[in-house]
Amino acid sequence: MNTVDLAPHRFAGLLAPAVDRVFRAGMLAGRDGGGAELSQRYGGVAATGFLVDLRTRLAAPGGTVDGPGFAAITRYHDPVTCQRTVDKQVAHGMLHRGPDGALSATERGTAFLTELYQVHAEVTEELWAGHDERVPRLVAALGRLLSYALVLADEEGDRGGSAFAAMAPPYEPDGTPSGVLLLNRLGTLRYHRADAHAAAWAAAGHTASSIAALPSGPERLAIELETDRRAAGPYAALGAEERLTMLADLAAFPG
Repeated sequence: MNTVDLAPHRFAGLLAPAVDRVFRAGMLAGRDGGGAELSQRYGGVAATGFLVDLRTRLAAPGGTVDGPGFAAITRYHDPVTCQRTVDKQVAHGMLHRGPDGALSATERGTAFLTELYQVHAEVTEELWAGHDERVPRLVAALGRLLSYALVLADEEGDRGGSAFAAMAPPYEPDGTPSGVLLLNRLGTLRYHRADAHAAAWAAAGHTASSIAALPSGPERLAIELETDRRAAGPYAALGAEERLTMLADLAAFPG
């Protein structure tokens, strides 16, 4: 009999580091497995940096990230520095910035993203080889979580000015390999927790800079527990056994 307490809020806290670990391993493999070389062909990080971060939205035909969404995604970075970086990528012909601050990929930027998806397909196939049952199982579970998170956001009127609203759902053209689906769904789920964390530290009177400097201790623990509570909603879409399976699947991946 399973006696592990995997209530949604507790599951949220256990899942977050597992998602981070597997996602970061996939992105690192992409960089080392051809992504860095691809970036150099298009002008280097100065030309491609935000395209990589925003790939799952800007790769979509007509895909944009609006100003409030971009601010949420980059909330821990200096906004002036971020805008200067965008200026450079606009100058490189990779990004287009509309009058309202919305970002979209240019034709050249879209070509880069198409190639980047191909790189991620190749490296995730190699990185996650031998996990033929786990990959599609995780893809399916993450799809349910993201869909339910979008429903909850609509019900709560929380679809503006958040990182998750800006990035969900991820762009998944027909034929997208399972490894790419997994990588990008993990990345999108991370934005959901990032918004929950921002709401938790803001409610505690913090700013992005002050929470970054807050040391470990009772106050940070309280904020993390509140983050778990705020992030828990979508996990009601999974049964207790499915939550346990998801943790076990992620734990089996390299990273």
